[in-house]
Amino acid sequence: MGATAAQSVFGKITPINKNRGRLIDLDDGVKALVTVHPSYLLRLPDADSKAREYKRFVSDLRIAAARL
Repeated sequence: MGATAAQSVFGKITPINKNRGRLIDLDDGVKALVTVHPSYLLRLPDADSKAREYKRFVSDLRIAAARL
C-alpha cells in the first residue's frame, strides 16, 4: 500500500521509506505490507532511479506473493 492507503489502514501518518518492504501486524491479526504507489515509479526523473525503485517495488510484491 502507498502513503494514503497506509494512513487509512493504520489511522496515522506512516512513513513509506521507514516501513517499506516489511509486513506489519494489524490488530485483527492481518498483516499489511507498505510499499510505494505504482504511479510513483512513473514520476521518477531519471532512468537510474526508475530502475532502482522498480526493483525495490518488485521485491515488495514478492514479499506479498510469498505471504499468499
